[in-house]
Amino acid sequence: MIIRRGSPLQYLIEMNSFRYFHPPEARLAPRADATSRSGILVCMSQEHPPLPVGVSHGQHVPVLLKATLDTLKPNKNEKYLDLTAGYGGHADAFLAKTENFTEAVLVDRDEFAIAELDRFTQKGARLLHQDFVSAAEALAEDGEAFDIVLVDLGVSSPQLDRAERGFSFTNSGPLDMRMDRRTGRTAKELVNTASEDELMRIITRYGEEPKGVARRIAQAIVAKRPLTTTKELATLIEGTHRGRRSKIHPATRTFQALRIAVNDELAQIERLLPLLPKLLKSGGRVGVISFHSLEDRLVKRYFKEQTEAGYEAELSVITKKPIGGVTHDVHNPRSRSAKLRVAVKK
Repeated sequence: MIIRRGSPLQYLIEMNSFRYFHPPEARLAPRADATSRSGILVCMSQEHPPLPVGVSHGQHVPVLLKATLDTLKPNKNEKYLDLTAGYGGHADAFLAKTENFTEAVLVDRDEFAIAELDRFTQKGARLLHQDFVSAAEALAEDGEAFDIVLVDLGVSSPQLDRAERGFSFTNSGPLDMRMDRRTGRTAKELVNTASEDELMRIITRYGEEPKGVARRIAQAIVAKRPLTTTKELATLIEGTHRGRRSKIHPATRTFQALRIAVNDELAQIERLLPLLPKLLKSGGRVGVISFHSLEDRLVKRYFKEQTEAGYEAELSVITKKPIGGVTHDVHNPRSRSAKLRVAVKK
């Protein structure tokens, strides 16, 4: 079918190829190149948005980098806190805007990340080798407040790519999965000592596998123990699969479940969220990037509680709906499941 330029049909197609976020007045004049200070316009067409400036195809890009910069709006001399600094991708971009290294605080519990982040100390930034809850509690107790707080709940690409960390089943390595290798039990200890019922509960709750699938995997693990490598475990789980294969590897959800259990990730998030307002100055912005429904559900619930608190609310939610990597960061494969939620302290 031929669609003539300027025809009503073309206009309807263009109108339906955009999604508008708050507020309603931002929806009045759609254009393919539209931008607005009062709202965020997102193109939903097949054409990919441009890569961030200075980034080429194939280069590792921090998840939702442009979206975090656009919504958190870093300004010169503002004070920046990155509670999950990882290998410094977001920090590089934000500190290039604030130019305030001496008041910046970068947190991570991963020893390899801390070693990589050491370059920021040469410009005056402070590093904290802690989990984000311990760091947030200490900073809040000291009365420190920031203009921007960023929390990226994902596992960083280098962590996934290092076989010895035990996060990935594509590169065989020891069953570890600890974010902080100084503490806690490993995935190897968990899979080799937990009961069948406990393994089923973990896989069902944290991997969101159906009970029948989780039971089958748990039984296979118990029958085949001891397991020592990620490849052994992944192959075992793959052998329990029934029916047609989807694009997702059968071991994906179980590996997610074990990682969450080993690192107590959901409890950490629940403890962190109420601390965020204490870490923000008035007008300060916080962004939280989650990667699966269990994480996002906690963040969504907390932000909803803030919205419904009325005059008692400490935060004003900016993103009525999360900003998703599937449409806002199409160049980065590891952004596909990412969701960004943003709020401002009143």
